[in-house]
Amino acid sequence: MNFDDTPAEAAFRAEVRAFLAANATLKSASVQGTRGRGIGAEEIKRAKDWQARKYAAGFAGLTWPKEWGGREAPQLFQVIYNQEEEAYAVPRGVFEIGLGMCIPTMMAYAKPEQLQRYVTPALKGEEVWCQLFSEPSAGSDVAGLRTRAERDGDDWIINGQKVWTSGAHFSDFGIIVTRSDPTVAKHDGLTFFFLDMKSPGVEPRPIKQISGASHFNEVFFTNVRVPDAQRLGPVGAGWKVSLTTLMNERLAVGDVPRPDVTDLLNLARSLDLDDGPAINNAVVRERIADWHVKTQGLKYTRFRTMTALSKGATPGPESSIGKLVNASKLQDIASFGMDLLGSAGIVMNPDLAPYQALFQDALLSSPSLRIAGGTDEILRNIIAERVLGLPSDIRVDKTQPFNQLPTGSR
Repeated sequence: MNFDDTPAEAAFRAEVRAFLAANATLKSASVQGTRGRGIGAEEIKRAKDWQARKYAAGFAGLTWPKEWGGREAPQLFQVIYNQEEEAYAVPRGVFEIGLGMCIPTMMAYAKPEQLQRYVTPALKGEEVWCQLFSEPSAGSDVAGLRTRAERDGDDWIINGQKVWTSGAHFSDFGIIVTRSDPTVAKHDGLTFFFLDMKSPGVEPRPIKQISGASHFNEVFFTNVRVPDAQRLGPVGAGWKVSLTTLMNERLAVGDVPRPDVTDLLNLARSLDLDDGPAINNAVVRERIADWHVKTQGLKYTRFRTMTALSKGATPGPESSIGKLVNASKLQDIASFGMDLLGSAGIVMNPDLAPYQALFQDALLSSPSLRIAGGTDEILRNIIAERVLGLPSDIRVDKTQPFNQLPTGSR
């Protein structure tokens, strides 16, 4: 692995640092989590303002074509930008799905005139997109979905339900995979579309989380009419289109928010236990050391990805490894941090709680990160099959017609 920037990469890193120093605020050592606060109108406005500034400065869509406002820069430039932005308190949670998953799928399958209409507004932060995949009976097994799309002349009529759709309640557009033919095998009868989330018959219902926020939704579709012109890919090829989205999703959700081992170390230095400062306690030191080792392992795994990108190669399974380790590590660190806080760990008010409830927020939100973008079990399967070369799980339902598969009602 090569840990040094090339001259071009070093120059770009300096350019990014100058932009961030002039336009954003550094995170303080005690910067708080906001995952439990939700995304309201003010947060959306700040996110749109920040995205517009990034676009104007040439830091949005770094790898995208120039004709749509991108920079056509190497993939590694995006990695460098993300590294530098991580040190700053900038709005998050509004555009990651649209720019990380939806628009890349559009760029792979949409018509040129559609790209001209939709890509630049998304990149400028003027329009927000969401991803409509999971259903009550189709989570990790996306191909088990039941939302129907039936042809009606030049349109399709969509009926069904999606669930766990992040940002559906404030999104302008969405991408959706549907079942258009239940008489063939489940992976063969899917068709993919994009649609206006304000269309008649689209009803997002925010789901109240244990943290008090409502980041994601149930979305109901009742006779929603979508033009065939908004189909992405051939009829029945929706699974192939979905894989494009899912591959981008692995990269988009690989990193996780704080607290990390540095936050836990700072907390231990500031607390006293019955036997003295927490940082001097052998058990505390052992746990911090374990998470430090994991953090360093993930750091060098990312360096491996960066080296591959720098050489023009395609990275391997690093994104799946990173997400699998990161999500569980966040949950464990949050739990241990609350244990150290003692009774103060139950205080959720950010104005009263130590570290403004950073560890409390993380404990409530971290379980979802072990599901979003692929569950722990799915990621282990990917690593086992594609890295270690182990045999695939037996899947007896892959070739049977979908409407003949047994369900809970039979």
